[in-house]
Order: sequence, then structure tokens, then C-alpha cells
Amino acid sequence: MSGVTLALVGAGLRGQSYARHATVAGLGRVTAVAEPDAYRRETAAAEFGISPDRVYSDWTQLAAAGRVADAAIIATQDQLHMDPAVRMADLGYHILLEKPMAPSEQEATAIADAAERNKIMLAVCHVLRYTPYTRTLKRLLDGGRIGRLVSVQHLEPVGWWHHAHSFVRGHWRRQDTSAPMLLTKSCHDIDWLIHLFGRIPAKVSSFGNLTHFRASERPEGAADRCVECPLEPSCPYSAKRLYLDCLGDPDSEFWPLSAVTQARTEEGVLQALRTGPYGRCVYACDNDVVDHQVVNMEFPDGATCSFTMSAFTPMEHRRTRLLGTHGYIDGDGCTLRLTDFRTGLEEVVDPHAEGGPSAGDGHGGGDEALTDAFLAAVATGDPALLHSDATESLATHRVVWAAERARATDTVVHLG
Repeated sequence: MSGVTLALVGAGLRGQSYARHATVAGLGRVTAVAEPDAYRRETAAAEFGISPDRVYSDWTQLAAAGRVADAAIIATQDQLHMDPAVRMADLGYHILLEKPMAPSEQEATAIADAAERNKIMLAVCHVLRYTPYTRTLKRLLDGGRIGRLVSVQHLEPVGWWHHAHSFVRGHWRRQDTSAPMLLTKSCHDIDWLIHLFGRIPAKVSSFGNLTHFRASERPEGAADRCVECPLEPSCPYSAKRLYLDCLGDPDSEFWPLSAVTQARTEEGVLQALRTGPYGRCVYACDNDVVDHQVVNMEFPDGATCSFTMSAFTPMEHRRTRLLGTHGYIDGDGCTLRLTDFRTGLEEVVDPHAEGGPSAGDGHGGGDEALTDAFLAAVATGDPALLHSDATESLATHRVVWAAERARATDTVVHLG
């Protein structure tokens, strides 16, 4: 599989993660990069040993060179997915596409159509499908260990500091420059839940708001920036505490600190907080995405599912309760506790989850397993090695958009 060559389109944190694993595992080689940020472009070129004539400042320059690799990793910002994905598909590249597919249904449909038209493999990075935890849980469900799945309760604990980093101060804070929170963060979870049920829901409803991270919640006396704020030492969302504590920890310096600054000194971090977006008071930002949301789904056979996303938690693995006609499973993202109604016996199943829940931790082994599966599929020409294709990912994204319509219009949305 060492012959699988990769073009990296977008050398940010997510693109680096997939490319780095492909290289370290010996399953692929990065032979081209397109990245507008000079530091990231040059860093990627040096790390992966990319020839200077295959280093581009824009994806259009890469596309103009024709097909120069077997596959492309597309990890640009969300609103910049459609054009490179469609063009690279038309050139015959197989594509590993960071989630979400695109911010709108029209754009995502264009990507799926391009994949089908060109008969290429396109894997959206729904990494939760690929973790050891998910594979074990899916085997238990498909094997009938709890009978027919009747109801699921699922929590996505985003984490108070993670929400402040990414969805209040960071790139995904606004719907007009990114997309709704349910799409940018929780399309993982909606896709995962549908994967467990094995079918699309018949109808959805949703409720949620931006409740806390807004000007009306700003404490009296708070400054516009944490470095100037007299309340900073006691604030749970202190940027000084979050980012200065990253120093000296290579994992935390990779994420979240590298999104803030490339500096690795106290003064360098403080300077970034004085001038950049990540030093702003969480009550004085321009964010508008929700900080908590629930989605309710009903499936054609009457089975139900409730999903909760919340900023007001520790940052942990997802927690899921699965209720069946013959048994019950309680999962914490690491282990599964199964109760069999027929015998009354309880069993703890350990799938040997790998790593923590965050992007910096590789999503519990999901990032690595997805990359491995994609490269194996490209190397062998076998799309069956992937747990979903463009058509299936588009279908689960459509459930997300339906849920957002339900929330915005205060209605129940029926899916065809």
C-alpha cells in the first residue's frame, strides 16, 4: 500500500492529522500540497518531503496540474469544500473529505453527484463509524444481543472550554461564515446514530438556542479581552488559563494552541491573545451558533432517538443508552455495559478504545482507522472497505438539515 499517493488540499489541523497518519503508518505518501497559509504550506512540504514543483498556494493550481496523485485529502474550511471536491473528482482523484460535506444541501449534492459521475471513491470523515468502540457496538446490535432496538438516548458533551475555543472565538462560531452547530459539530453524531439504526428516520424535531455566550450574560466589569480583564482569574472561559496551560505539552501545543499561534512561549501566547480572535471575552464575540440543542428522531418502525449536544459539560467521550426489546446497553465511549433481560445477567464489554474523544486525540482511534480503510480501499480498488460512501453521507447530512429546519421553524419535519 506504500504506492498510494496523496494530494493534501488544506494543510490545517485535520489535514495534517490524516496525512501524518498515512505517512507514519507507511500506507501512503503525500506528494503534493495546496495551502494558502505560507507557514502551514512550507511546514507540510518539509515534513512530507514534497517536491517544490508540487507545492501550491491554491487548490486551483494543483487542479491545473492534472491528476498528480491517486487520491486527495480535502480538509479546507467548510465553505470551501464543494469546488475542490467536484474538480478533483472530475480529474479522477479518490477523495477523503473532511466533514461536513458542505454547508448546504445543494453543494453537498453536487459533490455526491461528482463522485457518482466519475465513479470515484469518496469517504466523508465520519470517523466515529470507524472506532473499535463503534465496531463492537454495531456487532452487538446486529447480532441481536438486545433484541430489536426501540429507543436511544445520546449525549455529545462538547466541553465548556472546547466550545469557547471553536464555537465562540474560533472558526465555527457563525452560521454565515461556517454553518449551524448541528452540522459543523454534530453531523458526526447524527450520522453515527443512523449507522446504528441502519436506516433514515421518518421525521425529526429539534430545539436549541444560544443561551449563555452572548452580551446579556456578560458579568459587570468584564473587559473585552481576557488579558485585560479583572475577572479573568475566576472565569471558567479564561483564554489565558486555557492557552498558557498548553505550553510544554506537545499534544496541546498541536491542538488547540496551534489554532491560536505558532508561538511556544508565554509572551508569544499573550501577544496572540492581545491581538487575535482567541483572546476575546466569550461574552463580547460575534458568535451566533447555538450552545445547546436537542434532536428527536422517529424511525419508520416507531423506534425513537433523542440526541443532546451541550457546551456545558467536561470534554468527554459521547455517552449512549440503547434500549432494546431483550436487553439494554449503556456506553461511555470506552466500555459497554450490556444487561440481558432474558437471563438478568450483566456483561461489561471492553472494545479497547484508543485515545481520547477530541480531534487532538484522534477521536478514539477513529481518525487512524478511517485513514487506513480509505488507503486500503484506494490501493485495492475495493469500496466495500469503507463504512459509508458519498450517497450515504449525503443522506445523513440531509437529516441534519431537516433537524435545523425543524428548530428554526418550530415544526416536525417529515423526511421522504
